[in-house]
Amino acid sequence: MDFKKTIVITGGAGFIGSHVVRRFVLNYPEYRIINLDKLTYAGNLANLKDIDQRANYTFVKGDIVDSGFIDQLFADFRPDAVIHLAAESHVDRSITNPTEFVMTNVVGTVNLLNAARKQWKGAYDTHRFYHVSTDEVYGALGESGMFTEATAYDPHSPYSASKASSDHFVRAYHDTYGLDTVISNCSNNYGSFHFPEKLIPLAINNIKNNKPVPVYGKGENVRDWLWVEDHARAIDVIFHKAAAGTTYNIGGHNEWKNIDLIQLLCRIMDGKLNRAEGESAKLITFVTDRAGHDLRYAIDSAKLQQELGWVPSLQFEEGLEKTVAWYLDNEEWLENVTSGDYQNYYKQQYT
Repeated sequence: MDFKKTIVITGGAGFIGSHVVRRFVLNYPEYRIINLDKLTYAGNLANLKDIDQRANYTFVKGDIVDSGFIDQLFADFRPDAVIHLAAESHVDRSITNPTEFVMTNVVGTVNLLNAARKQWKGAYDTHRFYHVSTDEVYGALGESGMFTEATAYDPHSPYSASKASSDHFVRAYHDTYGLDTVISNCSNNYGSFHFPEKLIPLAINNIKNNKPVPVYGKGENVRDWLWVEDHARAIDVIFHKAAAGTTYNIGGHNEWKNIDLIQLLCRIMDGKLNRAEGESAKLITFVTDRAGHDLRYAIDSAKLQQELGWVPSLQFEEGLEKTVAWYLDNEEWLENVTSGDYQNYYKQQYT
């Protein structure tokens, strides 16, 4: 079958990546989608079992840190574009092992950029490198103000420093070599298929099992929350419409203190589990704050809305209700992830 484009989506078995892969596979049957993922602990091919037999979908297991492997991948598939989501992304893990984050997030990104340069050989007007980043590169805000695309970078954790570095390399390859690149920086995502080390799925799982729900410090940290399917839709829009060399912030306009979020989640869970009001909130446990914990993030996505017409479709309360319902309706998925059985899916389907 002849395809209009071949697109490599890195990190496509992860939380955000799997939503992006699904959207492109289903919405663009004329595109061949290559899902490249290392399948670390956060990669779960079961996230994509509903589309993994589609004619325009191919999974490739591999590590972006291996430059020889990446060069061969580009030679084999000759992609027209890359949507790069593969990254180590957990701040606590970056504090424990920063070198791993440098290798994947910085060296891995440069390997992809180099392979794209070699394969595309200057024909950059028909190719695109889309780098998906984070609002954490901007550092922390005070009680007011929002991050814009012009905000100076000020990363405070090894994770955010590694993502800031990769952003700079992507821009440098556009400025130096003329590579068609775009970057987006998003706020905190939530929704289905989220690995349960993160705040919302961890809290849902712990509440369901009557385990303590850990909250850093006093829970005063503020985050802007973006429904993952809105994020995937924004990536779709930016990929197809953005001008080369541009950057867009993607945010949900949903600022919440962590403690207020968890208390709302407890109320929703009480209703879903037929518990007395306030029962789940008794599980909230305050723990020592993480090192370098930024107080507040807030994304201004006005540029994306005004220039490309994207707007978030859900307010946080509605999105959180949908997210809780998904986790309670997909207990087998959650149990397979927490037990580690999800890692057998690759062995069963691809080996």
